[in-house]
Amino acid sequence: MSDDVPARASAVVIGAGIVGNSLVHHLALLGWKDLVLVDKGPLPNPGGSTGHASNFIFPIEYSRLMFELTRDSTEQYKALGVFTESGGIEVARTPERMQELKRRVTKAKAWGIPAEHLTPEGVQKLVPYLDPGVILGGGYFPTVGVVDSLRAGTLMREQAQASGALSVVSGAEVLDITTVGDRVTGVVTTKGEIATDNVVICCGVWSTKVAALAGARLALTPVVHQMISVGPIGLFAGTTGEISYPIVRDVDEGMYERQHGGDMEVGSYMHRPIIVPPETIPSNEEAVLSPTELPFTADDFDPQLAASLELMPELLGDEKAGIRYAINGLISMTPDGHPLLGETPEVTGLWTAAASWIKEGPGCGRALAELMSGRVPTVDVHEADVARFYPSSRTTEFARARAAEAFNKMYGIVHPAEQYESLRPLRTGPLYGRTANLGAVCYETARWERPFWYAANEPLLEKYAGALMDRPAEWESRWWSPVINAEHLAMREGAGIVDLSAFTILEVTGPGALAGLQNVAVAQLDVAPGRTVYTPFLNESGGFVADLTIMRLGANRFWVVTGAADGGRDAKWISDRLPDNAQLTDVSSAWATIGLWGPTARDILAEARWEGDQSQPQPFGSNAFIELGGAVVLASRISYVGEFGWELHAPVDQAGHLWDLLWTAGQSHGLVPVGIGVYGTTARLEKGYRAFGAELTGEYNPVEAGMMRPRVKAQSFIGKEAYLAARAAPPAAVLCTLTVDSHRSADGTPRYMLGGEPILTLDGERLVDALGRPSYVTSAGSGPSVGKHLLMAYLPPELAAAGTPLLVEYMGEQYPVTVASTGAVFDPAGLRMR
Repeated sequence: MSDDVPARASAVVIGAGIVGNSLVHHLALLGWKDLVLVDKGPLPNPGGSTGHASNFIFPIEYSRLMFELTRDSTEQYKALGVFTESGGIEVARTPERMQELKRRVTKAKAWGIPAEHLTPEGVQKLVPYLDPGVILGGGYFPTVGVVDSLRAGTLMREQAQASGALSVVSGAEVLDITTVGDRVTGVVTTKGEIATDNVVICCGVWSTKVAALAGARLALTPVVHQMISVGPIGLFAGTTGEISYPIVRDVDEGMYERQHGGDMEVGSYMHRPIIVPPETIPSNEEAVLSPTELPFTADDFDPQLAASLELMPELLGDEKAGIRYAINGLISMTPDGHPLLGETPEVTGLWTAAASWIKEGPGCGRALAELMSGRVPTVDVHEADVARFYPSSRTTEFARARAAEAFNKMYGIVHPAEQYESLRPLRTGPLYGRTANLGAVCYETARWERPFWYAANEPLLEKYAGALMDRPAEWESRWWSPVINAEHLAMREGAGIVDLSAFTILEVTGPGALAGLQNVAVAQLDVAPGRTVYTPFLNESGGFVADLTIMRLGANRFWVVTGAADGGRDAKWISDRLPDNAQLTDVSSAWATIGLWGPTARDILAEARWEGDQSQPQPFGSNAFIELGGAVVLASRISYVGEFGWELHAPVDQAGHLWDLLWTAGQSHGLVPVGIGVYGTTARLEKGYRAFGAELTGEYNPVEAGMMRPRVKAQSFIGKEAYLAARAAPPAAVLCTLTVDSHRSADGTPRYMLGGEPILTLDGERLVDALGRPSYVTSAGSGPSVGKHLLMAYLPPELAAAGTPLLVEYMGEQYPVTVASTGAVFDPAGLRMR
């Protein structure tokens, strides 16, 4: 190790915790030279969160992203020889938690994680110091383990140094990140300046402070997690090594208890949220222990200490044991709980691997090293892309509000559709007041308020009684309403009007616009102005990066229309790849979008004073500026619900007028307001339409997704070589729609899957394709027009034939399902929308 500061580096990595050490290790393996790792603290423990973490890893995650990052990290820890498998148990004190454990064990099966249910006596057999009278049961995960994260980081850093790729500078604080325009040029430290084109922020709780030096904002905040260590524990006196009993998560109390040698560590996520501004974190010199180990506030911990004593009375109540160590430890949280990976949207060459915890640290390091090297990451990390957050979501207040709301849910029973409540509403389109007057129940996407269903449609419940596929179980009826299915049926009979103002609209202009977009799009974009093209974007391996529509409005003018949740990522993907003679502008705030679909949609548009010649119907897949009642509207003949109609784009100052025109004209034609519950789920699933992030991910290619086009365009595009190879080979998996044949549970209550459940053979065996990918439900929801609950899942090809019987496991029970189609189960020929 040297204090000498190199004058230049290929990349400067700031932060020598587990993530920074992992990153330089993987960059070195990928051939990078002249790397510099900088930290203001001493090594091997510079004083960040890595140094005080409890260092255990539970493999179970609902998110595929977090599961894969955790799995990859665990494998890396094992390869380094720093992982000890101990097993882990989540115990339940309430009936609600017992049901949640059924869901978790079912999810474990989907991912291939060993797991089983235990009785209270079964838990006590593995953890003899636990009082079984306090709990109702538990979920056992035998592959849980603990790691030595400091040792792992040291080994990775030393390997990079030994290869000659890395210089390490400790005790050097970063004072500035220099830029020219929007590009990184160097780093200024207390020990000298380093010229570089790449700076990586791996600073954990300091990340926002360091990013600000370069003019970037990160959606992250430091939060306190309390932890104590109690000892000596007599039962642990003869322990060989660090741990010999399973780790216990007392999830109803937001606690964990884990042996650490002769002591017991107890941590809490149940105390009040304590947000710590990064500028108030003490320096290494000021800190009593370390900068991220703040003074313990005992009053916050007392209720949880009492709960731990109740669960483990003899162990933690031993008079010979005392609290030897107690801290308010700092951890990083983002508004959605995922890490921040990738190049920042504001500054070229400024990368981040922040908000990563011990369990996913090495996986994040590998993924970012691959991204920086221009490779497709081993794990699809689009959900962690730093560009996913719009500027309104990168504010300090938003990060803190969401962290405060999410902290106590860390071990909570969180519904898949559960909505945040803090700082709402913020992003509201010009139709918000009108939809609110109709009783819109809004969900939030990228801080936009989007109507999911309308209370004004409750009278439809009587009209469609018996066809609404009611959900009697509370869990499935939470964040759902039968009104969604009533709106669906009403749209199929008459017409539906949908507020789609949350769409992201990206305008690409300039002489190089066509060439730039051709380079990223699979579909042919050299079409006549007035055409609308549906296309995916692929990565170099042929996996999905985006799924969207592109309208050619002129020779050098295109509109890219994509989902609200995907707009930030898609904008960066496109702009990073445009030639110098093309520009991208986000015009989302200037335009509102209204969807109008259904058998009577044409009649409604005509009655809304559609000026011009309508003798020649506007063909499907076309767009045109039309006049409607005095408003100029860009009308795109496209459909995501399988019905005839349009996406109507209007300037925000005319959107309210347009809505009123359509609303008035539609009253005699069966028009109803329709929410995203229909648009994004019921109608989509009946048509077998794929959704990015659900069916369309980096793991699968267009052939497997059933999206192979008849021809491949002559022009080159990213992923073309991989796409051609996929077309020439049999698919390893096929995307299918399945119907649930019986919803009857063991207690007689009909149950409805929500997504993420494993698909099994009739013998109850887990399905895995030839590439090792599991079959699980990617999307689930009602199909009111066909009277079936619908599931989408990738299946091995030999099982992807219509009529194949299989099983789906939900909440620990198995239900019969049948493969229905690889396409639409409603109007498979697509005649209704044309």
